Amino acid sequence: MPFAPDGHDAFELLDPATAPAPPYGSGSLCDLLPSVAAGLGVPGFTAALPLAPADRAVVFLVDGLGWDLLLRHPEYAPFLSSLTAGSLGGTGRPLTAGFPSTTATSLASVGTGTPPGLHGLAGYTVAVPGAGHLMNQLRWQPPTDPAVWQPYPTVFEQVHAAGVATAQVSSPLFAQTPLTRVALSGGTFLGRTTGEERMDRAAAWLAEHDRALVYTYVSELDGAGHRFGVDSDEWRMTLDAVDRLARRLAEQLPPRSVMYVTADHGMIDIAPEDRIDFDEDWELGAGVALLGGEGRARHVYAVPGAAADVHTVWSEVLGDRMWVATRDQAIEAGWFGPTVDDRVYHRIGDVVAAARDDIAVVASRNEPGESAMIGLHGSMTPVEQFVPLLEFRR
Repeated sequence: MPFAPDGHDAFELLDPATAPAPPYGSGSLCDLLPSVAAGLGVPGFTAALPLAPADRAVVFLVDGLGWDLLLRHPEYAPFLSSLTAGSLGGTGRPLTAGFPSTTATSLASVGTGTPPGLHGLAGYTVAVPGAGHLMNQLRWQPPTDPAVWQPYPTVFEQVHAAGVATAQVSSPLFAQTPLTRVALSGGTFLGRTTGEERMDRAAAWLAEHDRALVYTYVSELDGAGHRFGVDSDEWRMTLDAVDRLARRLAEQLPPRSVMYVTADHGMIDIAPEDRIDFDEDWELGAGVALLGGEGRARHVYAVPGAAADVHTVWSEVLGDRMWVATRDQAIEAGWFGPTVDDRVYHRIGDVVAAARDDIAVVASRNEPGESAMIGLHGSMTPVEQFVPLLEFRR
């Protein structure tokens, strides 16, 4: 039996195979748009989710709106809460994000209809194979050819090609970003600055077309959670504003339309005393060339020949609180989907560590902004993984 790092109490290592890997293909974010497309009658798509057909559909993605967080705050989200019993096609259950439960990964899963092992946006930051540096897949830094990094067509492109009027209504800042290109491109991009403008334009687009698919997005809830925490008045007031936006959109839906409200991940507040600083921990840093991912879902890249030792140390230090897996163990356990493309294989860390307990591995010097965030996400716990799939029909 392994021993804890202090040499006193024995503990059991968490088995990576027991981590609650997302149900890709039957109840995850990557199944949403293919199921919506099937309901629109687009050839080549089948419905993995129990969603009734509609002629017009709008997907409203609220960054950071976790299922558990929504259930805890019905007084701040009366409209959305009234729809929870009908979540996921009337089952009353949530969807799950993919792994890691982070924005870039989830948006790519939504937009392409594929799991992370295929689309390849397998973390907040991942190694560029053979380059010796990390790539931030949310900010797309350093620049990398989007078409090479993520070659699969988006569902929006395929739906648009089939004759369905397709649009994305989002901030004008996102119109030409590489992440939009690889995850959300296809049809017409409609830039609108405020949430109210987005809701109004999304509803108008549906009314203008007999068969239509619209995607719209707001980020403010996620920003409030990161900055103030999900147990804050600022977060709750932002949830109230999101609820009013969803109601505004629902009230404007034309006949034969459906609105789906979902999210890319939930969030959890991690106290300062529950943060392990990689930049100050010589033991965790031994043999590590690059530290990727984020606080609750780490990709650890070893110097040549040190992968086994890094896995041993991370397991000994964190293995009772995080699922610590080798790259092959994580892939075998299905963390990134049923299969992983060859081009994606080495983007995944030599060691992958996903938090089960309320802890985070931060990097105060190299990631000062991320390390200062109160609310975090990325792992496979229910509060991070479960997201709503609320439905309103006209």
